[in-house]
Amino acid sequence: MVAEDEIDPNMPNLTQRVLQIDEDLYFLTPETLEPTDCFNHACEPNAGFTGQIGLIAMRDIQVDEEICMDYAMCDSKPYDEFDCYCGAENCRGRVTGNDWEHPDLQARYKGYFSPYLARRIEALKVEIPVVA
Repeated sequence: MVAEDEIDPNMPNLTQRVLQIDEDLYFLTPETLEPTDCFNHACEPNAGFTGQIGLIAMRDIQVDEEICMDYAMCDSKPYDEFDCYCGAENCRGRVTGNDWEHPDLQARYKGYFSPYLARRIEALKVEIPVVA
């Protein structure tokens, strides 16, 4: 695990090696990647988070089906933004570090967000009293 300020934005395979797990904390894989080190994005994912780095199936996953997650479930920074061509009916077309803020995604992925994002989402629901 590394702090955000320890990440070299020019490192080889940055977006394949880094996963945001808290506000300014990232999981960093070794430079030589294993096949299980990478999870691709999908706008119609079959897996979501259980804890900071654990993944759990959101539905039955078929034999030989790729395990995918929506990066909106863990990312809140722009380190891995890209145009999406996943082909899902509900494809957003662009994946950004702010996608977790979309109310439709918050509802669809409730219970599958990384814990720090789940806390952020809950904090947004707390109404601040207006002082007259």
